[in-house]
Amino acid sequence: METQIICITGKSNSGKTTLLEKLIFELNSRGYKIGSVKHTHDRFDFDKKGKDSWRHKKAGAAATLVVTDTKVALVKDDTGSYIEKMKTFLGDNDLILAEGFKKQPLAKIEIFRTGSDHTEPMCLEDPNLIAFVTDSKYRPRVPIFGLDDVQEIALFIEKNYLNP
Repeated sequence: METQIICITGKSNSGKTTLLEKLIFELNSRGYKIGSVKHTHDRFDFDKKGKDSWRHKKAGAAATLVVTDTKVALVKDDTGSYIEKMKTFLGDNDLILAEGFKKQPLAKIEIFRTGSDHTEPMCLEDPNLIAFVTDSKYRPRVPIFGLDDVQEIALFIEKNYLNP
Protein backbone atom coordinates (compact mmCIF):
# COMPACT_ATOMS: atom_id res chain seq x y z
CA MET A 1 0.00 0.00 0.00
CA GLU A 2 1.27 3.46 -0.89
CA THR A 3 2.28 5.67 2.03
CA GLN A 4 -0.48 8.14 2.83
CA ILE A 5 0.17 11.85 3.36
CA ILE A 6 -1.90 13.95 5.77
CA CYS A 7 -1.33 17.69 6.03
CA ILE A 8 -1.83 19.58 9.25
CA THR A 9 -2.98 23.01 8.11
CA GLY A 10 -3.97 26.22 9.79
CA LYS A 11 -2.99 29.83 9.86
CA SER A 12 0.21 30.98 11.56
CA ASN A 13 0.30 30.49 15.33
CA SER A 14 -2.73 28.19 15.27
CA GLY A 15 -0.86 25.29 16.88
CA LYS A 16 0.12 23.23 13.82
CA THR A 17 3.59 22.35 15.09
CA THR A 18 2.33 21.44 18.56
CA LEU A 19 -0.42 19.22 17.16
CA LEU A 20 1.98 17.58 14.71
CA GLU A 21 4.51 16.93 17.47
CA LYS A 22 1.86 15.31 19.69
CA LEU A 23 0.48 13.19 16.82
CA ILE A 24 3.94 11.95 15.87
CA PHE A 25 4.58 10.96 19.48
CA GLU A 26 1.18 9.26 19.87
CA LEU A 27 1.32 7.34 16.57
CA ASN A 28 4.93 6.35 17.23
CA SER A 29 3.90 4.98 20.64
CA ARG A 30 1.34 2.84 18.80
CA GLY A 31 4.16 1.30 16.77
CA TYR A 32 3.95 3.32 13.55
CA LYS A 33 6.89 4.79 11.68
CA ILE A 34 6.02 8.41 10.93
CA GLY A 35 7.79 10.70 8.50
CA SER A 36 7.29 14.44 8.83
CA VAL A 37 7.61 17.36 6.45
CA LYS A 38 7.70 21.07 7.16
CA HIS A 39 6.72 23.40 4.34
CA THR A 40 8.52 26.71 4.16
CA HIS A 41 8.00 29.58 1.80
CA ASP A 42 11.44 30.95 2.46
CA ARG A 43 14.49 29.82 0.59
CA PHE A 44 16.78 27.96 2.90
CA ASP A 45 20.28 26.60 2.73
CA PHE A 46 20.89 23.58 4.88
CA ASP A 47 24.62 23.88 4.47
CA LYS A 48 26.58 26.56 6.25
CA LYS A 49 28.81 28.68 4.06
CA GLY A 50 32.35 27.37 4.08
CA LYS A 51 31.51 23.85 5.34
CA ASP A 52 32.64 20.91 3.19
CA SER A 53 29.13 19.93 2.09
CA TRP A 54 28.44 23.55 1.10
CA ARG A 55 31.68 23.59 -0.87
CA HIS A 56 30.69 20.36 -2.65
CA LYS A 57 27.34 21.89 -3.75
CA LYS A 58 29.02 25.16 -4.74
CA ALA A 59 31.46 23.18 -6.88
CA GLY A 60 28.50 21.72 -8.79
CA ALA A 61 27.43 18.54 -7.04
CA ALA A 62 23.77 17.82 -7.90
CA ALA A 63 23.33 16.23 -4.47
CA THR A 64 25.30 16.13 -1.26
CA LEU A 65 24.74 13.51 1.43
CA VAL A 66 26.01 14.13 4.95
CA VAL A 67 26.24 10.85 6.86
CA THR A 68 26.88 9.94 10.50
CA ASP A 69 26.50 6.61 12.30
CA THR A 70 22.86 7.38 13.03
CA LYS A 71 21.70 10.21 10.72
CA VAL A 72 21.57 11.22 7.08
CA ALA A 73 21.00 14.70 5.65
CA LEU A 74 20.51 15.20 1.94
CA VAL A 75 20.80 18.47 0.05
CA LYS A 76 19.64 17.90 -3.50
CA ASP A 77 18.39 20.08 -6.29
CA ASP A 78 14.89 18.82 -7.04
CA THR A 79 12.23 20.46 -9.19
CA GLY A 80 9.63 17.73 -8.66
CA SER A 81 6.29 18.48 -7.04
CA TYR A 82 5.95 18.65 -3.27
CA ILE A 83 4.02 15.38 -3.32
CA GLU A 84 6.66 13.60 -5.43
CA LYS A 85 9.40 14.77 -3.05
CA MET A 86 7.49 13.58 0.02
CA LYS A 87 6.81 10.15 -1.48
CA THR A 88 10.36 9.76 -2.83
CA PHE A 89 12.17 10.63 0.38
CA LEU A 90 9.67 9.48 3.03
CA GLY A 91 7.75 6.70 1.28
CA ASP A 92 9.35 4.03 3.48
CA ASN A 93 7.31 5.26 6.47
CA ASP A 94 3.86 4.07 7.52
CA LEU A 95 2.50 7.61 7.25
CA ILE A 96 3.73 11.06 6.29
CA LEU A 97 2.48 13.99 8.35
CA ALA A 98 3.14 17.32 6.69
CA GLU A 99 2.85 20.77 8.21
CA GLY A 100 1.34 23.28 5.82
CA PHE A 101 0.75 22.53 2.12
CA LYS A 102 -2.77 23.98 2.29
CA LYS A 103 -2.97 24.31 -1.51
CA GLN A 104 -1.91 20.74 -2.31
CA PRO A 105 -4.53 18.12 -3.24
CA LEU A 106 -3.82 16.09 -0.10
CA ALA A 107 -5.83 15.00 2.94
CA LYS A 108 -5.95 17.85 5.44
CA ILE A 109 -6.63 18.26 9.13
CA GLU A 110 -7.18 21.95 9.86
CA ILE A 111 -6.53 23.40 13.29
CA PHE A 112 -8.42 26.61 14.10
CA ARG A 113 -8.29 28.44 17.44
CA THR A 114 -10.51 31.19 18.76
CA GLY A 115 -8.87 34.17 20.36
CA SER A 116 -6.24 34.53 17.66
CA ASP A 117 -5.91 37.16 14.96
CA HIS A 118 -7.71 34.82 12.57
CA THR A 119 -11.44 35.30 12.14
CA GLU A 120 -12.34 32.17 10.19
CA PRO A 121 -10.90 28.82 9.09
CA MET A 122 -9.29 28.49 5.68
CA CYS A 123 -10.17 24.95 4.52
CA LEU A 124 -13.91 24.65 5.19
CA GLU A 125 -14.68 24.39 1.46
CA ASP A 126 -11.65 22.21 0.63
CA PRO A 127 -12.83 18.76 -0.56
CA ASN A 128 -9.64 17.28 0.95
CA LEU A 129 -10.52 18.37 4.50
CA ILE A 130 -10.78 15.14 6.52
CA ALA A 131 -10.97 16.51 10.08
CA PHE A 132 -11.23 19.79 11.96
CA VAL A 133 -9.52 20.56 15.29
CA THR A 134 -10.98 23.55 17.10
CA ASP A 135 -12.36 25.30 20.12
CA SER A 136 -14.72 27.34 17.91
CA LYS A 137 -18.36 27.15 16.86
CA TYR A 138 -17.47 26.07 13.29
CA ARG A 139 -18.88 22.66 12.37
CA PRO A 140 -17.79 21.48 8.92
CA ARG A 141 -19.08 18.12 7.64
CA VAL A 142 -15.99 16.20 8.79
CA PRO A 143 -15.06 14.72 12.16
CA ILE A 144 -14.44 17.51 14.69
CA PHE A 145 -11.95 17.25 17.55
CA GLY A 146 -11.01 19.47 20.47
CA LEU A 147 -7.56 21.02 20.71
CA ASP A 148 -6.38 18.40 23.22
CA ASP A 149 -8.00 15.32 21.62
CA VAL A 150 -4.69 13.90 20.39
CA GLN A 151 -5.49 10.26 21.21
CA GLU A 152 -8.84 10.51 19.41
CA ILE A 153 -7.23 12.17 16.36
CA ALA A 154 -4.56 9.46 16.30
CA LEU A 155 -7.28 6.77 16.47
CA PHE A 156 -9.12 8.47 13.57
CA ILE A 157 -5.89 8.47 11.51
CA GLU A 158 -5.11 4.89 12.50
CA LYS A 159 -8.54 3.58 11.49
CA ASN A 160 -8.83 5.54 8.24
CA TYR A 161 -5.27 5.90 6.94
CA LEU A 162 -3.08 3.28 8.58
CA ASN A 163 -5.46 0.30 8.85
CA PRO A 164 -8.33 1.04 6.46
